[in-house]
Amino acid sequence: MSTVREMLVELTGTPEFAEGISDDADLSASGIDSGDLVRLVLLIEQRTGAEVTAEDMEKLVTIADYERFLAERGGARRDGS
Repeated sequence: MSTVREMLVELTGTPEFAEGISDDADLSASGIDSGDLVRLVLLIEQRTGAEVTAEDMEKLVTIADYERFLAERGGARRDGS
């Protein structure tokens, strides 16, 4: 399971995000509210050290977008897991 999917399941408690949502589905249209998206960004920053700006957030719509963002920013996990 991808890092972003794991975080979504952790944040929402919704296992459907593990496999039921396609990588290219709009997360907002898939039932993720704006509060969950903000918490996702905070979790990404905390766990990877990648800073997510407001401009970045405007471009992050799908799981694939978040995964590409992490790949481009290195996506190194700071928590050692």
